[in-house]
Amino acid sequence: MKKTGIVRKLDELGRITLPIELRRTLHISERDSIEISTEDDKIILEKYEPVDIFTGEKEDLIEYCGKKVSKKSILEMVKIAGISMENLT
Repeated sequence: MKKTGIVRKLDELGRITLPIELRRTLHISERDSIEISTEDDKIILEKYEPVDIFTGEKEDLIEYCGKKVSKKSILEMVKIAGISMENLT
């Protein structure tokens, strides 16, 4: 982990402001979603990117019932279900 030397205080509602230099460097824009996680005694902030709920892949995502699923996972499920592609067309 790389320290930036930037120190911020929490406001009365527990919020902090990410400095513009940091947001620019990490390509974080206004209204971007930030994922919050913890590791040991650390708080980790990451720009949120949707991933396939089964594999964690970030490519070729389709939304289904509010969840993201990759085309690769869908094709794998078709195989597992024993459905032939000819029957789908």
